[in-house]
Amino acid sequence: MSETDTDTQTGWLSPEQIEVVRGQVPIVYVDAVPVRVDGFGNVTEVGLLLRVAADGSISRMIVSGRVLLGERIRDALVRHCEKDLGPMALPRIPVHPSPFTVVEYFPDPDRSGFHDPRHHAISLAYVVPVDGDCVPTQQSLDLAWFSPDEVISDSVRAQMTGGHDRLIRLALGHTGSLP
Repeated sequence: MSETDTDTQTGWLSPEQIEVVRGQVPIVYVDAVPVRVDGFGNVTEVGLLLRVAADGSISRMIVSGRVLLGERIRDALVRHCEKDLGPMALPRIPVHPSPFTVVEYFPDPDRSGFHDPRHHAISLAYVVPVDGDCVPTQQSLDLAWFSPDEVISDSVRAQMTGGHDRLIRLALGHTGSLP
């Protein structure tokens, strides 16, 4: 591989290169469940993006994306939150974030209950409180906020794919907000 094949400044691979890598090794991701909290730290709302999912469906989903080569986990979380929720979302991410769970996405939807038809991915999952105004970016069709009761309802869960409905329940359980 020549120096021009990989941009070492950003950690991005070309689309062809990422397809080769996806077929050979798991990819590291971060999943961020954006939440709004009250003055006592209780989750009052969960934010879900409406976008085209990896399986081609229009789905409600959380903030998610790859960790770049040489990128700190915290920096990846900030980058993806700002990319998906807008620069004024003001996510509160600790200096040394710890995931509430690790999720494995597989091409086979029956393998773990978490599904990504493109590859095997390992994702570190975080609950991320946001304090600012969230404005979905061009990659998202919409951003909606749901109460904990609403987000686990059958009607909202039916709009999610890939296991994100399960991840939302795990996040709410982790924060003590699962109805």
